[in-house]
Amino acid sequence: MFEFQEYLGFLLFLTIATIGFWLMMFLVSFVFYWVGGATVELIKEKRAEKKLVQ
Repeated sequence: MFEFQEYLGFLLFLTIATIGFWLMMFLVSFVFYWVGGATVELIKEKRAEKKLVQ
C-alpha cells in the first residue's frame, strides 16, 4: 500500500498533469481560433480587393 507521502505525491502529479492537459487544450483552441479568424479576414480582404479592381 501507499504511504501517506507517496499518496500526496501521486495526487500532486495528477493535479499538475491535469492542469497541464487543460492548459494545452485551451492554448491549442486559442491558436486555432486565431488562425481561423486571420484566414477569414484574409479571404474578406482578397474579395474586397477583387471587387475594387473590377
